Amino acid sequence: MSAKISPQKLTCLALYTTLSLAVYAIESAIPPLVPLPGVKLGLANIITLILLQQDSARDAFTVLVVRLLLSTLLFGQVLSLFYSLSGGLLSFAVMYPVNRLLQSKFSFLTGALGGLFHNLGQLLTAFAVTATAGVFAYSPYLAVSGILTGLFTGFCAHFASRYLLPHLK
Repeated sequence: MSAKISPQKLTCLALYTTLSLAVYAIESAIPPLVPLPGVKLGLANIITLILLQQDSARDAFTVLVVRLLLSTLLFGQVLSLFYSLSGGLLSFAVMYPVNRLLQSKFSFLTGALGGLFHNLGQLLTAFAVTATAGVFAYSPYLAVSGILTGLFTGFCAHFASRYLLPHLK
């Protein structure tokens, strides 16, 4: 059974995907804030959090996966796709139930957990690629950075969602 999607909803999803891709591109052009590899703000996740708050998990997931695929195609390397997907999918797998449990009221907490699990997913991928347990020595730094950047993106999503209407329902 195929679900039909209205042209209005498809257009909104495309615009959210484009917005998250543009935010990703801008963030990629900014020099790293700290001299630790893998530490980024993850500003494109703001769009995922907004969609989780205002629309369906399916729509948020669709925009997330399309953004990950397009950003790898446009800005990354093939190997970066595995890191992005593992981090993004694990992050989403945590953010979705937390967001439902908290009834979309605490996006900063959802963002913090998303950032933490995004970095965990990337560490697990690094371990799978290198078969070296030493990559986990880096986990305290990535845990702290994931929580802090996730809190920041959660606050941004919270304040931005005040000015956006739920368009996709």
